[in-house]
Amino acid sequence: MRFQAAVLRSYDAPFTLEEVELRAEPAAGELLVEIAGTGMCRTDLAVRRSAGRSPVPAVLGHEGAGTVVRTGDGPDTGIGVGDHVVLSFDSCGRCPTCRGAAPAYCDSFASLNLFGGRGEKPARLTDTSGNALAPRWFGQSSFAEYALVPARNAVRVDPALPLELLGPLGCGALTGAGAVLNTFEAGPGDTLVVLGAGAVGLTAVMAATAAGALTVAVDRHPERLAAAERFGAIALPAASPDLPERIRRLTDGGARYALDTTASPPLINQALHALRPTGSLGLVARLHTPLTLEPGTLDRGRSVRQICEGDAVPALLIPRLIALWRAGRFPFDELIRTYPLSGINEAERDCDAGRVVKPVLLPDKASG
Repeated sequence: MRFQAAVLRSYDAPFTLEEVELRAEPAAGELLVEIAGTGMCRTDLAVRRSAGRSPVPAVLGHEGAGTVVRTGDGPDTGIGVGDHVVLSFDSCGRCPTCRGAAPAYCDSFASLNLFGGRGEKPARLTDTSGNALAPRWFGQSSFAEYALVPARNAVRVDPALPLELLGPLGCGALTGAGAVLNTFEAGPGDTLVVLGAGAVGLTAVMAATAAGALTVAVDRHPERLAAAERFGAIALPAASPDLPERIRRLTDGGARYALDTTASPPLINQALHALRPTGSLGLVARLHTPLTLEPGTLDRGRSVRQICEGDAVPALLIPRLIALWRAGRFPFDELIRTYPLSGINEAERDCDAGRVVKPVLLPDKASG
């Protein structure tokens, strides 16, 4: 079958809307999903800085949501034609971490999600000249009208929900909220510092507010800080003099948890200084420079760890976030601005310039 997709031809080129060809039916355990909407995540845009590790040309996109239009033969996956699904990251389901309910740390996570996905010969996704496109970014490649995905990537949702807006629950919101609810298990009386008030940081703020924790949000953009305040956080500019001391005063002697979404070593060090004894800092952004910790940052039992995909089992966390949203306690949809898929380059520019928190791309037939 042929359909429209946004193709990244080279690392420094704009996306091009092209007709692509899917040359296979769903195999056992796979679903063909008609995409209703897909979020644009900074991980998609980071391919441009991947130093060739993520192959191009490629169809990116990994926050998809849509309707199942075809299923593969084989054992029942619990998802059928007509079901509405949110798509999340890929995992093997067989390694020790997957079997231990930690699919975000799958032994094959990098190869399945970041560096070209599952190798296929002959290629199943090509351009109209027959040239292969890198297969299944995060098991999805959902910057397109259709996506062929493993069923374990998909989470069935209520068809009454606005499907086109749900895609960010599969990665960005999953990461921010999951760090708070799964990794930190934050609750009433806990204190949290969130560094960076983008999509991941703001959904962390929402989750912390829903959990009853006191949250301090740090960012350099006044409009992002205003959003954090709207969602229940105390806002502090990143350039605040003596930022750790201000955080300690606001959190009664130091925060119990900190979440970094910035990959900024100076901010990370300040957050560690702002933690109370035995406090923990989680890193969700990929570091691009060495992280040198200042003396004293890990004293008195403080710790730092990397968090992938909010330590989430998507089939458990996504329904939980939807329930919070329906209760008015997780307003992730307020972060979204929609664009037609043909406007993907405008969405990228707006994202880079900070004019939008979470772009969601709608296939042109849906947006028109």
